[in-house]
Amino acid sequence: MTHKDLIVNAHLNMLGALDGLLAKAASHEKGDALLGAKLADDMLPLSTQVRFLCNMPGEAMARLIGLDFKSSEDDPETIADARSMVETRKAEVEKWSQHTFLGEDEMIELVIPNGMTFDLTAGEYVRDWAVPQYYFHATTAYAILRSEGLEIGKADFVGYMLKYLRQPAG
Repeated sequence: MTHKDLIVNAHLNMLGALDGLLAKAASHEKGDALLGAKLADDMLPLSTQVRFLCNMPGEAMARLIGLDFKSSEDDPETIADARSMVETRKAEVEKWSQHTFLGEDEMIELVIPNGMTFDLTAGEYVRDWAVPQYYFHATTAYAILRSEGLEIGKADFVGYMLKYLRQPAG
């Protein structure tokens, strides 16, 4: 598997899972109020987790394919807004996946908001930063919804695995 395969599939799988979670959230009694929910006072709310999950693919593609991308600073205000953001980003990831990516050993400079700078190859960036950060925020979004009483489980988080399910011999 290439670093391109890894990051494109991670983004598409988790955006699909997020959309499914948000679809369930839309019918929950708390509805749009779920977007303000947090796991702890010093953590960011679900709305910001969704924004991060929609920004991160573009931020990664800016580094990996030279995409001109500007992250949104606006959190979704409704579950419908959140789902729309997710659908837009899924379509863009599909489109971006057709581009030529940096080679596995080509260097990337990663500057994070606290001013720290990391020098990594494209493969290291995908494996050690982009994918783990993405799963962190996806897991946090899942945990927020679960803690707010949404009836979800692991199958909602990894539903994309069903495409690999072995069918019983007939």
